[in-house]
Amino acid sequence: MFPEVSSREWEVVTMNEQEEDLISRMYRLVGQRWDLIAGRIPGRTPEEIERFWIMKNRGCSSAEREAFNTTMKE
Repeated sequence: MFPEVSSREWEVVTMNEQEEDLISRMYRLVGQRWDLIAGRIPGRTPEEIERFWIMKNRGCSSAEREAFNTTMKE
């Protein structure tokens, strides 16, 4: 079981231009396989990559945060 994600962890994740480009390209290739994408970016976790993607591409509603929290608990 994973610990609950606090609201502090949902602060904006910033990426440099190269990281953003790589995330976009990898997402098109492998979809939501955040662990594979994070493996290509030193120092980044799958959770960081997913949060960045959600915030950049869909915004970040409280429902999405709750869904993410629930997923992390399973």
